[in-house]
Amino acid sequence: MGQRLIRCLDAPSALQPPPPPLLPVRRKLLLLCIMLFLWLYMFYSCAGSCASVPGLAGRPAAGAGEAAATAGARGEGLQVLSKLLRRAPSGGAQGLAGPAAASPSELREEQSAAPDPTSPISSFFNGSGTKKLPQAIIIGVKKGGTRALLEFLRVHPDIRAVGAEPHFFDRNYERGFAWYRDLMPRTLDGQITMEKTPSYFVTKEAPARISAMSKGTKLIVVVRDPVTRAISDYTQTLSKKPDIPTFESLTFKNRTTGLIDTSWSAIQIGIYAKHLENWLLYFPIGQILFVSGERLISDPAGELGRVQDFLGLKRIITDKHFYFNKTKGFPCLKKAEGSSKPHCLGKTKGRTHPNIDREVVQRLREFYRPFNMKFYQMTGHDFGWD
Repeated sequence: MGQRLIRCLDAPSALQPPPPPLLPVRRKLLLLCIMLFLWLYMFYSCAGSCASVPGLAGRPAAGAGEAAATAGARGEGLQVLSKLLRRAPSGGAQGLAGPAAASPSELREEQSAAPDPTSPISSFFNGSGTKKLPQAIIIGVKKGGTRALLEFLRVHPDIRAVGAEPHFFDRNYERGFAWYRDLMPRTLDGQITMEKTPSYFVTKEAPARISAMSKGTKLIVVVRDPVTRAISDYTQTLSKKPDIPTFESLTFKNRTTGLIDTSWSAIQIGIYAKHLENWLLYFPIGQILFVSGERLISDPAGELGRVQDFLGLKRIITDKHFYFNKTKGFPCLKKAEGSSKPHCLGKTKGRTHPNIDREVVQRLREFYRPFNMKFYQMTGHDFGWD
């Protein structure tokens, strides 16, 4: 009896509670991890599908080969995400000194080494695209209509442009290409980054510097009757400095002899052929588009069509985007970029020109005529200024 009692005591009691099951907290954590994994997979798969839809990513729908590549990319999505999350931001002395010392080729290598900026996951983390050095630049000329052209072009969904003039290749070149690139807006695949600084056209060092950035940069020059341009230039200066000498006195070194003062910037800028010769040392003529400032007023859609063709873009900006403002005397946009309201250039544009002595105007036309003829020959286009 005693032995049986001992054995009963040694055996596991039927009254003992069963071993505790898997803790509820652990099960919840496991379930949460699985849900997070599935959510990330579904997000990347959905984003990858949207990227292949025309209009959402600015490119045509994926074909069979591209679809297969997209499917493969989805499988690698979480690996890419993991790498992005593990990657620590650069810092220290190297991070501060790097941008100033970076060359255009180093910047391009940096962009190619980074995750594809056009992929959905990268766009998500980068805030819609990446900053790139400009592929096209409006290089001139002052008072030719460059602001109007830039504002018109910004209506195009595949053009992203800096609003202010960077003046990188004439005043800020020592700041380095990384500084320059940081000024640019973010762009997606298929979009073109642009900027405009009219003084580049007359800056001797600008062609070599832009060529050093990229020999393939597309250049746009807005030209205008050099006599009208000079008067417009003077009018702008007069609005800022009302006490400057008259246009007539600034035009001549000696009015008695009729010798034109070509050192005056208002006169010098209009000698287009001379400045173009400097650019042709670095860029072929086919890489430079010359836009007529006069036609930009009389037929904005026609000139914008030429620019869109030159940039390799679809002709989206047409007549329907413009209306003529009789008060200002030039075309305005029915809808500006990012707005549903009409937009005209500010009050600094379209100023009334002062009355200039007709004899002085005629003398200037005679001065510019041979330069204009040479410019027509160089560009293969007669702008009809004579």
